[in-house]
Amino acid sequence: MDTMLCDELLQEIFKRLPSTPSAALSVSLVSKRWLNLYRSSKTSLSLRFLPHNSMLASLSSLLSYYPSLSSLSLVLSDSITNANSSTATAFTDHLLFIVSSSCSNLHHLRCLVGPVSVSSLFSLSRSCSQLTCITVSLSKPLYLSWVVSFPCLKELCLYICPNGVNKFGSLLIEELDAEFGLETLFLSGIQAGDEGIGWLWRNCKRLKKLQLKNCASVGDGESFSSFILCVKGLQEVDLRKCRSIVDGVLLKLAENCGSLNSLLVYDGGSKEGLLEFINTCRCNLQKLDLRLPLDLNNTHLSAVAMNLRHLSTLKLQSCCLVTGEGLNTLGTALYNSLEELALINCDVVEREIGLLATLGQNLRMLRKLDLSYNELLVDKELTSMLISCNNLTDLKLRGCRKITGVTLFSVSKNIKCLQSVDIMNCPGIEAEAVEFLVLNCSQMRQMVVEENKVSNTARTWALHKVIEVTSG
Repeated sequence: MDTMLCDELLQEIFKRLPSTPSAALSVSLVSKRWLNLYRSSKTSLSLRFLPHNSMLASLSSLLSYYPSLSSLSLVLSDSITNANSSTATAFTDHLLFIVSSSCSNLHHLRCLVGPVSVSSLFSLSRSCSQLTCITVSLSKPLYLSWVVSFPCLKELCLYICPNGVNKFGSLLIEELDAEFGLETLFLSGIQAGDEGIGWLWRNCKRLKKLQLKNCASVGDGESFSSFILCVKGLQEVDLRKCRSIVDGVLLKLAENCGSLNSLLVYDGGSKEGLLEFINTCRCNLQKLDLRLPLDLNNTHLSAVAMNLRHLSTLKLQSCCLVTGEGLNTLGTALYNSLEELALINCDVVEREIGLLATLGQNLRMLRKLDLSYNELLVDKELTSMLISCNNLTDLKLRGCRKITGVTLFSVSKNIKCLQSVDIMNCPGIEAEAVEFLVLNCSQMRQMVVEENKVSNTARTWALHKVIEVTSG
């Protein structure tokens, strides 16, 4: 058996195996040759480890078994709690040295082990010049000119640590402008007075996607004026836990950005700032994702219905002040465009009888529906909506604890195009209903449900119909 297949054919087969521990274990049990070929065929590797120096000695040996790596993720399974900043940086620098020596063909690198020094990043750029995506942690003060040393870089993710040992801070003012090709930028932990960010804004003129998380500012005093330079071509903006800057960012987007098609705002902002953006933005927004428990109400939904009539995706999470009146106004206005609707943990779904039925009758173009974590939602309300949603391909009901098999029977009867369903943490749904759904949904391709609810018959038919059943 071991010698029946040539190396090249085995490697092609191994490339198509899922990147799971069980797959690697199964291959390793056949023979040492199979294990070596499996490792040499892998282009992606993720490692979680403890921050011990003994690990560094074995990492170089481990990476030598994976000569084809193009993507590498290194994350600690435990934080370096007892080490000071310089020790943590030294550990990470040693780690990057091993990576740069062993993985010269990397395109994607994610290293969230500790803050990285500027010198190690310059060294990495000489060995791994093909990197298109980098995720690292940096210490303050910030020195970012090393970004220019990666000519292929398209995506950059920076986690800013509050304290650091960066010795290049004094060179910040002397940095020269050098426009580069970044298209995606993620920043976490920026505080007021952080120098160096302004330089990044000035030179990110090709930026298409911007993500800010846990940011209290966009840099020092001059950074906000530089920020305007990078927003003109933005297509996607994600703002998570950035309450103090959300209003300012939305204002600049409304004034300067005509290409924005996707906006996400979680846990921050103000009622007035969001309303101003919706009423004045010049862009053709198509995707809107909001988690604003106390900052979103019917006034905003009415403004969306009036000004964002081409919206194809609307996601609302934990929006306590929204009522059925506002959602029905949206449903009437967006009947011809909305294809994806998420009302996650929105008590209005449980509170107002008949709301879902009305939405279903209005939103006949819906393809994806997510009603996860509405714990008191009952079968009668949900099925009254699903009867009208004949074109659904994706349905998520995770955490809907009152839902039973009645809903799944209705799904199999009315939604013939369904391809994916998530019914995790729905104790009212039993194995019999899951089996019925597998047998009767001809287009089903993915199901997320607890393993103990998948009978032998359901599992056999899932394999026969090529349905991926997971419990993720």
